[in-house]
Amino acid sequence: MYPSKAAVEVIQLGRISYGRALQVQQLYVRRHLDSKDKLHNALLLCEHPPVYTIGIRQALYPFEEEQRLKLLGAEFFRSNRGGLITFHGPGQLVCYPILNLGCFKKSVRWYVCELERTVIDLCRKYGIKASTSPNTGVWVGDNKICAIGIHCGRYITSHGLALNCNTDMGWFENIVPCGIVGKGVTSLSQELGRDVSIEESIPRLLETFSDQFDCTLHHGEYSNNESTLLGKFHMYIFAIIKCCPLSPVS
Repeated sequence: MYPSKAAVEVIQLGRISYGRALQVQQLYVRRHLDSKDKLHNALLLCEHPPVYTIGIRQALYPFEEEQRLKLLGAEFFRSNRGGLITFHGPGQLVCYPILNLGCFKKSVRWYVCELERTVIDLCRKYGIKASTSPNTGVWVGDNKICAIGIHCGRYITSHGLALNCNTDMGWFENIVPCGIVGKGVTSLSQELGRDVSIEESIPRLLETFSDQFDCTLHHGEYSNNESTLLGKFHMYIFAIIKCCPLSPVS
């Protein structure tokens, strides 16, 4: 029997590149897929250097657009999450829940709604009136304060949410955030008229996440063994490519 409440391990990765965070997510997804039990739920918390990312609808962002954004000093990544283009950077709290929805409810729609409610409750604790809209994410009026884009395969989730704490909002001026014309972006700091750091926001996010998902949280650490395994995996892939070079696509 499993406990009445799902257990979720909180892993604080600190500032980490987006590409590296993708790799770490896949390691935690693999823990679920390789195990017969459901005891590997994790909440990865981090902050990224400046990066623009797009989801599965990639045709809207050709190579020229990618190069334009890179010249601004940010990285650019194409990913398998839902949603269109967004920005991640310093001052933004990024949360990647790697969950087996079998421990909660096997519904992607339910899961996204719970993420939205988690952030709405966090904003309420700050005295900010936030809400949902027909567009995914959490909004304060016509301005998005938190972007949400997820991937779910075999009911294992990855990617997640990005909450603007004291983000430099100027980075968003170079794109149409999430492809939604006529809407803006905001942050906790902007709404409250004072500096709200990621460090200040984390305890409130964990509290509202635990309440909303009715789970118990415990703090863990990113294992060096997992990092070693990742390095060996990359060496293995490199060896395959070196021995069997890919033919050019005609």
